[in-house]
Amino acid sequence: MKREYIQKLVLSAMLLALGMVLPFFVGQIKEIGDSLLPMHLPVMLCGLLCGWKYGLSVGGILPFLRSVSFGMPPLYPNAIWMALELATYGFVIGMLYCRRKSYSRAYLFFCLVCSMIAGRIVWGISKAILLGVAGKPFGFAAFLTGAFLDAIPGIVLQFILIPLIAEIVIHKKARATGSNAEISK
Repeated sequence: MKREYIQKLVLSAMLLALGMVLPFFVGQIKEIGDSLLPMHLPVMLCGLLCGWKYGLSVGGILPFLRSVSFGMPPLYPNAIWMALELATYGFVIGMLYCRRKSYSRAYLFFCLVCSMIAGRIVWGISKAILLGVAGKPFGFAAFLTGAFLDAIPGIVLQFILIPLIAEIVIHKKARATGSNAEISK
């Protein structure tokens, strides 16, 4: 039990660190960074591989830590709505995935889609509130554009990388422990 806790803690820290550096690879051009969503990948993987508590924590901390360390994203309002969005991704994917006794690729995609939808809804609501306080409108058209149309490259990347990485890690863990924790086809 203690070993599993330490493994999850270390993996969460590694994914948090990855979330700190990934934006440097794509963030030099704002439009590319905004489209590829580099901080989403480690947070979703954390929730999936470590559980909802870790995914929620890493998602909630990551934007603030990047903001304080590197000045990006701006603390107000961007880091606030990003923290709420990312924490939702980590929480939802972790909560759904850990509740299941047997796993399949289809269920993994279901968890991923539910996480994406919930996170984008939280992002839209929190962005509307924070921009509304500043007197800047954020309508439904802006929500659809920001949450879905502009994010298509990142969504595609998430659909490719998250199941692939999760499967590799879960298969490796299953082999190491001799358990049946594999994702069925």
